[in-house]
This record gives sequence, C-alpha cells and structure tokens, in this order.
Amino acid sequence: MPKSIAIYGSTGSIGTQALDVIEQHPDLFVAEVLTANNNEKLLIEQCKKFKPNIAIIANEEKYDAVNAALAPEGIKVFAGEKSLIEVAAGDTYDVLIAAIVGYAGLSSTLAAVEQGKTVGLANKETLVVAGDIVMAEVARKGANLIPVDSEHSAIFQCLVGENPADVSKVILTASGGPFRGKKPNFLVNVKKSHALQHPNWEMGAKITIDSASLMNKGLEMIEAKWLFNVKPEQIDVVVHPQSIIHSLVEFIDGSQKAQLGLPDMKLPIQYAMAYPQRISNDFPRFDIKKFESLTFEKPDIKTFRNLALAKDVMVKGGNAPCVLNAANEIVVEAFLNNSIGFLEMSDKIEACLEKIKFIDVPTLQDYKDTDKETRAYCSTLIKN
Repeated sequence: MPKSIAIYGSTGSIGTQALDVIEQHPDLFVAEVLTANNNEKLLIEQCKKFKPNIAIIANEEKYDAVNAALAPEGIKVFAGEKSLIEVAAGDTYDVLIAAIVGYAGLSSTLAAVEQGKTVGLANKETLVVAGDIVMAEVARKGANLIPVDSEHSAIFQCLVGENPADVSKVILTASGGPFRGKKPNFLVNVKKSHALQHPNWEMGAKITIDSASLMNKGLEMIEAKWLFNVKPEQIDVVVHPQSIIHSLVEFIDGSQKAQLGLPDMKLPIQYAMAYPQRISNDFPRFDIKKFESLTFEKPDIKTFRNLALAKDVMVKGGNAPCVLNAANEIVVEAFLNNSIGFLEMSDKIEACLEKIKFIDVPTLQDYKDTDKETRAYCSTLIKN
C-alpha cells in the first residue's frame, strides 16, 4: 500500500515539491490531505489534480470558494486553525509534511507528534519556539521526526548507524546568501528585490530573506540543538558558497561525515517521505568531476548580526528563542513591505530580546503569550 501523505502548506515551495515527489512515485505515495493559508486558487488546482480526501484552507473567509470548487469532486473541505489541528491529530494519513511557514506551524505539528505520527519537519520554527516540549512529546509518544531542511536531513543521514554519544560536533553549511562578503555600507541600501535573489536555492520569500540575513542559519542552529540532542558549543556554522555539502558531523575520533548533493529540496523531501527506505528518482545528479573546488569560510557575524543573536538565545534558552522567532517574523514582513531597512531588522529583534520578560522554564502557554507579546511590541517599534 502506498503511504498516505498530509502536506501542511501544499502551496508553498516545500509543499509543491513534495507533490512533485508524489507525482513521480504514484505507486509509493498518495496525497491524503492538502492545506493552504491564503492561496485558494493553487490549492483548488492541486486538489483537482491529486484528489486528496481532505483539503483545508486556513483563511476561513475563503472556505466557500474552496468548498464550491472541491465538494463536487468528493473532497472534504475544512477551514481554520482548529481544523488543521484536528486533522493532524487524526488517523487518515501516514506521514505529515510540516511545511507551514513560521510559528503558525507549531500547533498542528505538535498535534501530529502527540498522536505518535511520523512528521517530515520542514518548519524549523516548531523546534525554535518550543523544542523542549516538542521533543519531550516525540520521546513520550514514540513519534518519528524526520528533518526536511537540507542541512538537518544531511546530519540525520550522517548519523544513521552511528552512536549519538560519539558525536563531537555538527557543522551546518550556509551558502552566505546574495550578500556574502558585503559590508554594512552596502547593506543599508538593499531592497527586497535584491534580497530575494538567492544564488543557489528557490525558496519562499520569508525563508529567502532569512537566508540573506543569516537568520535562517541561526534558526537552524537552535533546531539542531533539539533534533540531535547536542549542546550549543557542539554546533558550528561554515559558509560554503557552492551549497554542495549540505552539512557535516564530526565524531570523537576526529573523523567527519558529510552529505553531498545538488541544491534540490526534492531529495530531502523524498528521503523523509520514504524513510527508512531509499528510493530511486530521476533528479539531476551531482558530478564531482564538474566542480574544480569547494570552498569554505567563516560567517561574518559582525555584519550579519542575526546569526550572533541566534547563537546568544540558543545558549540562553527559555523563551528567548521564541522572542527571536516572533520578532524576526514581524521584521521580515515589514522589510518585504518596504517598511524598514535590511539592517534595521537586527536592531528591532535585539530590542525585543531586551524588552520581553525572560522565562527560564516556559510552559506551552508561556510560549503562546511570549509570541503574542513580542509581535505586538515589535509592531510598535516598526510603526515608530
């Protein structure tokens, strides 16, 4: 029987590529649940093509349009966050691809984990915000959390068959984004059109801006801490402009393992969906003979302060990463709306970290309150 896949965020970059994988392997996978936030037109198009059992549109104002288009197809249509959570907690699917961007993906992912489901995690914010709670539930319920981020998928693959106690360090690679090597006097004038031009990857707008500011790598460091149960001092970042080595693991004997491949998200998506099996595909292959050199350099944390801020909150713990994430989501949206400059994003995030009350051992409600308070405060900073 093919695995039934629920794709949360099917109209985004990860979601559309997950559907590409399903289309290539109809004997192995079937789309069971497709969800979108606002893009009802693409959701309808996807549902008519892949015939899922359930479709969910998060924006309840668009329910009538989606239901009118899909009910005649025999597809059950729901709307709102409550529906996302209820379906994630149900038994209709085998694997949930958690690809909703940002904090919005936390509740449904946690609902799936609490049911002991297999989750292909593309939403790094879930672990950034509430990694302690989520990973405790993973252990308690026996859920499988398979990373979809290319860097975390690489580390996961390098650890297969290894003793976790033998890990000395995990090394996340970063392309450096479109502004690698640039200094503040250049960055102060950049616009969103420049920041959205990633040199290697095709991603959604929010993640692309995070990559340009190196916040994406900071969030990935915090995610790695929880995913692989490593200490902050065991996590490092290196800039690798070619994006061929997706990450590395160093072991206590000094040896290192790396996972290589072309920058194509369909590979880690397929790996997560098929795990523990590997399956063939016709994706383009990396040919080492065509690359004369692979280069590496230290990240410039003085210029790209978001990475330094993320390192600090990773060490501090508590609700600090939640503050970082919430503030970042607000400032990225403001930057995309031309409301603040590129370098101002770090200033606003740092101001939020200084203002919002620190909680050492937060509850899930504390995280929700912290997220709400941070967003409200950060919004006032932008308006002023």
